[in-house]
Amino acid sequence: MTTTEIRTTHVRVPNEGLQIDAYLAEPTREGTYAAVIVIQEIFGVNIHIREVTERLAKEGYVAIAPALFQRVAPGFEAAYTPEDIQVGRKYKEQTKADELISDIQATIAYLRTLPNVKKDAIGSIGFCFGGHVVYLAATLPDIKATASFYGGGIVNSTPGGGTPTIASTPEIKNPIYAFFGTQDKGIPVEHTEQIEAELNKHQIPHQVFRYEAGHGFFCDKRADYNPEAAADAWTHVLDLFQKNLRKAQSVS
Repeated sequence: MTTTEIRTTHVRVPNEGLQIDAYLAEPTREGTYAAVIVIQEIFGVNIHIREVTERLAKEGYVAIAPALFQRVAPGFEAAYTPEDIQVGRKYKEQTKADELISDIQATIAYLRTLPNVKKDAIGSIGFCFGGHVVYLAATLPDIKATASFYGGGIVNSTPGGGTPTIASTPEIKNPIYAFFGTQDKGIPVEHTEQIEAELNKHQIPHQVFRYEAGHGFFCDKRADYNPEAAADAWTHVLDLFQKNLRKAQSVS
């Protein structure tokens, strides 16, 4: 398809007393578009997350990346050095599932105030920490499609502690695609199999994709970047959103 011309802006998403920094990318052409919420890794809304947001906008979506570390580290973004990983993990450990869900609900509400967003066609995509968060957020009926990339800890933890996120699987409302690397040292293959088994058990519309790759294979800024796996995964992401979001939008 022809690449859509886009514009990008830094915006703020209100959530009660909190103002969440967010990166917004949208087509410049007038029309009503489906929207996608892009959820960060532990490195904040950094260049990789902004580029994913822009890629989605170029495909004809309104895309927004809220800063989910707003409460603990406003303005934080980092690269992928060992030091960055240490700091990012520290901030991730301070997040809580209910606050993360609240921030995503606020982002949905913000998107619905935009005149170019189709109100009932909102999906999400997340990576690493964000891959876990979007699995949680898939329980929201307003999220019509979810792409979860290498979300660690879904089987045995949840942000802030408590019942592991996998227990929420029966509450997932709409299709979810999950992407994993079989050489990911942080996510055992057994965990991916357990996730797939739960999705099957509860008859959640889904697909699970596994690649001979390590953690972070979709990110071209990371050592584990695998261009072939990334390219294939992207085709599935676009297919997911085309089938579940794009059909609901209109463009003038």
